[in-house]
Amino acid sequence: MNTAILPQYRLFSVRSLLNDVLALAVICLVPALSHLSGIPVYFVEPMRVMLVVAMLASHRTNAYALAIILPLTSFLVSGHPEPVKMMIIMAELTLNTWLFYLLVNRTAKPFLSMVAAIIGSKIFCYALYWVVFSFAFVRDEGGTTFLAAQAIVTVVLSAATWLFLKKSDSQA
Repeated sequence: MNTAILPQYRLFSVRSLLNDVLALAVICLVPALSHLSGIPVYFVEPMRVMLVVAMLASHRTNAYALAIILPLTSFLVSGHPEPVKMMIIMAELTLNTWLFYLLVNRTAKPFLSMVAAIIGSKIFCYALYWVVFSFAFVRDEGGTTFLAAQAIVTVVLSAATWLFLKKSDSQA
């Protein structure tokens, strides 16, 4: 297994704590920002953005913890997503984290690993929506604008991952 591509961070650090506080603050503010601005801020997938930041700037355990804590915090603060959808999002973000670490360790290709992890976890999420809710729900959730936004976020997060890990690899 090639772990050289990922920077090594201490399990508990000020960096992780700051990352977590920032992630929780962002998730708590998203509903208010969306409501006040009229812009659907959730289109840029703030939970996934904060998760990827954790994967790059923290350690694996912290990323897994945030995959669970972010949807739960959002539910507790704003009542959204609903409990069943919250659990699906938890599973999606956890799968995203697991797939990324698995793929980047095996391939040493951060961009492709992140793209595949995001797409794989999204397919899993929408499959669960279909099974738990309905195809109509999937169709409503997967509107053209939302999917376009997700594609852009996927490319941007994957590029950021590649740049960050390329920089970290060259400093090692």
